[in-house]
Amino acid sequence: MFGGIDEVEWAGLEHAYGSAGDVPGLLRGLASADPAVRESALDAMYGAVHHQGDVYDSTLACIPFLLELVVDPAVPDRGGIIELLTSIGGIELDGDDELDPECEEFESAANYAMAASAVTAGADAFLSLVGCEDRGVRLTVPLALAAFHGEPALVLALLRERLKVEPDPEVRLAYVEAGGRIALRHDGLAPEVVEWLTALTRGPHDGKPSVYDPDAYALGLPPEPPVRTRPQSNGVTDVTGVTGPNGPGSQGGTSGPGGAQRADRQTRAKGRDRTGRTGRGTDGARPGTPASGRPYDPGLRLSAIAQLARCAPHTLPADVVPDVTGLLRELRTGRGPERFHRGPSGPPPRPVPPPGPGTLLGRLLDQREAERAGRTAPWTGDLLRTLHDGLGDRVDDRIALLADQLCSPDWGQRIDAVRMSARLMRTWRGEYGELVGLIGEQLHDGEPGLADAAVTALEDLHGLARPAADALADHVIAGGPGRWVRRWAEEPDALGRALVALSRTGDARAVPVLARLLERDPLPRDLGFAVGHLGAAAAPLVPALRERLGALPLDDRLYDTAGSLLWAVKALRASEALPEVLRLLRGAPEYRREWVVELVLRALAAFGPAAADAVPGLRALLRDGARRSGSSPAFGAKAAAALWAVGGDADAVLPVLCAALAGTDQGARRVAAETVGAMGPAGAGAAPVLAPLLTAADPWTRVDAAHALWSVTGGPGLSWPVLRAAWDSLPSTRIPTAERLTGGADTSNGGGAFPAGARGAAGLLRSELVHVRRHNAIDGGYGSHDIVRDERLLALCRQALNGRTSS
Repeated sequence: MFGGIDEVEWAGLEHAYGSAGDVPGLLRGLASADPAVRESALDAMYGAVHHQGDVYDSTLACIPFLLELVVDPAVPDRGGIIELLTSIGGIELDGDDELDPECEEFESAANYAMAASAVTAGADAFLSLVGCEDRGVRLTVPLALAAFHGEPALVLALLRERLKVEPDPEVRLAYVEAGGRIALRHDGLAPEVVEWLTALTRGPHDGKPSVYDPDAYALGLPPEPPVRTRPQSNGVTDVTGVTGPNGPGSQGGTSGPGGAQRADRQTRAKGRDRTGRTGRGTDGARPGTPASGRPYDPGLRLSAIAQLARCAPHTLPADVVPDVTGLLRELRTGRGPERFHRGPSGPPPRPVPPPGPGTLLGRLLDQREAERAGRTAPWTGDLLRTLHDGLGDRVDDRIALLADQLCSPDWGQRIDAVRMSARLMRTWRGEYGELVGLIGEQLHDGEPGLADAAVTALEDLHGLARPAADALADHVIAGGPGRWVRRWAEEPDALGRALVALSRTGDARAVPVLARLLERDPLPRDLGFAVGHLGAAAAPLVPALRERLGALPLDDRLYDTAGSLLWAVKALRASEALPEVLRLLRGAPEYRREWVVELVLRALAAFGPAAADAVPGLRALLRDGARRSGSSPAFGAKAAAALWAVGGDADAVLPVLCAALAGTDQGARRVAAETVGAMGPAGAGAAPVLAPLLTAADPWTRVDAAHALWSVTGGPGLSWPVLRAAWDSLPSTRIPTAERLTGGADTSNGGGAFPAGARGAAGLLRSELVHVRRHNAIDGGYGSHDIVRDERLLALCRQALNGRTSS
C-alpha cells in the first residue's frame, strides 16, 4: 500500500494551512487500526486538504492514494474515505464557466476540474464495492458511482438489481438517491429513472396492515401473490418470507418455475389484494408495486417521492401531501423495516451528548448520532428536505406537509419540521400563521433540542411570530432568569433567544423581564436592541435606560457599553434622555471617539427638534470635524445630517453635503445623498451636483443620487429610469423605491395613480406581489432581518397600490 507516496514532493505542495508535508501521515492514518487515529486523520483531511470544499494541489496528489485505500478490504471505515472522494471530485463548474488563465479563480477552477477527472478515471474501483460486507461502504458507493462512473446506464441497471437483494433499508435509500443523481446528470436516462422512481412510489398507505415483509424483500425472493398460506406438495409452507427446503430464496411453491405466473393468475382472479384495493397494472399487479402486488416499504416509497421531486418535480401528483403524510404515519407506527420500529413501549429515549472533546468531525458525527438515537426512521429528515427542495414554490403543499409533521407524536419528525419550516419561511412568501402557531407549541415539549429549534425558528420572524407570542411568553416567564440570559465563556452575556423573539414581536410581556435585566450588572450586550423593538410598549423602561446611560464610565469601553442603549433611545425617540446622550457626546474618550459620536448623532437625529439643546455642539462638530485628525470623510456628512434633523438649518448643512456629494468617498456620498433626500425641496440647491451622479459607474451611487434628486425636485424625472433598472439588478433597493412610490401615489382620484414620470410603477408593484420567492432570499445564506425586510416590501407595495400616502 502507498507505493510511491514518498516520491511525491509533499513539502512543495500546499493545503489550507501551508505546506502539505504532513499529508503522508494523514493518508497513513486513514488506514490505521486505531479508530481514534482514523477519525483524527479524516478530520484533518477535511480541515486542511479539503478545507471548506476547496481543492489544492495536495488534494489532487491524494486522489490515487485515497482510491487505493478504498479498494483495500483490510482498511476499516472505507465509507468515510469514499465520502471524502465524492466531495473532492463532486464540485462541478457551471456550463458557462471558462477556464481563463487571466482570471483570479483560474487555479481553483482548474483544480476542481482536474479533481473531477481524476476521481472519474478511478471510478471503476467503486464497482467492486457495491456488494461489500461493510455497511458504510455500501451506503456511500451508490452516490459515488452515480456521480463519477462513465457508464451511467450500467450503473443504473446495477442499482436497480441491487435494490432487489440489499438487506439494509438505509442502503436501499442510497440506491434510490443515486438514481435521482443519474437523472440530474444524464438527460437521456432521466425518463427511465423517472419511470423506475414512479413505480417505487406506489403502494398502499391508508392505515391498513402492510403486506411488506422485510425478510423476503431483503432476500430478493421472486414475486409471490398476497394470498393466504397454503400447504405445498413438498410439505413446505408457502408464504412471504418463509423459505423452501433449500434455504433462503429456494424455488419451492409459487417461488419456483412458473410460480409468479400462477400468482398473477390467482391475483387477477381474486380482483382484490389484501389491502382491499382494486386496480391493476398490465401484469395484474397494482401499478408500481412488485409484480406480486407486494408494496415497497414506506421508507423506500418516501425516498422515491423525494427523488422525483428533485429530478422531475412536474411528475409529482397534485395531492402528493396525503401520500407523504400517510407514509410518515406508516413509519411512525412501525410498518416497514423492523430495525427502525420504535415499538409500543413509549417515546424514544432522549439523546445524550457524548463525553470528551474529540475531533471536530468526530463531534459533529457524534452529535448527529446522538440526535438520531432512538428516533423512528431518523433518515426521514434528509428525505423530506430533498422533497421540500423539489416542491419549491408549492408553498401551500409544503405548509400542509410541515403542519402534519408538527402534529406528529414522534419528536424527531417535529424537530425536523421546525428546522424545515424556518428554511421555508426564510425563502418563500406564504400564509404562515398556522405553521408559526404549531412551532410555538413545541416550546411546551420536554425535549430541549426541540424547544431550542423552535426558538431559533421564531427569533428571525419578528412580527410574523405573533401567533406564537403566548407560547414564547410562557416559555420565557416559566423558565425564569435562567432563560433570560445566555452566558458565554469569553464574551459578554447576551439575552436569551426566546426573550429576543418575544421582544421582536412587540409583545408587552417582555417589558417586565427587560426591566429586571436593566437592574443587572453587567447588562446583556444586546438588551437595548430588544427594547427598541417594543415601540410604545417600552416607554416604562426609559427612566431605567437613562439611569444606565448616565452611569456609564467615560472610558475606552464606552463604544461597547453604550451601543445598544443608544440604539434603544433612538428607536423609542426618547428625547427625555437628551441630557444623558449629550454627556456622552461631550465626554467621549479619544479611543474610538468617532464611533461613539456617530452613535450619538443617530440618536439626536431621531429626537429631531426636541434635541434643540444639542445644536451648538452639532455646529461645533460640523465646523471642526473635518479638521480633526483621524476623522473619516463621512464624519462631516453625518454631523450635517444630525444638525438638519434637529435644527433644520439648510444654509448651514447644504455646503457640507454638496462637498461630500462631489467627493470620491462612497460612504460620505451615501450619507449626504440620504440627508439631502430627507430635506426635500429645502435641498434643491444640491440638484446640480446630484444629476451627474445618475450616470456614475458605481450602481449604488446612481441609486442614492436618484432618490435624492426625486425628493428635492418633487418628481421622478430623470430618477425613475435609474431606480427602475436597479429594481431588477439590485433587489435590496426595492424597499426605498417602494417607499418613494408609496409617498408619490395620487389619492385625488381614489388611489393607485403614480406620477406620470414613474411609467410602469403600478405593474412593477403588482409583479412583486405575485412573486412567491422572497426578494432577498439567497442560496446558502441568510440574514436575521431578511424576513422582516421582505414583509416590509410587500406591505409597501400593497400600500402604494391602495393609494395611501406613507405615514
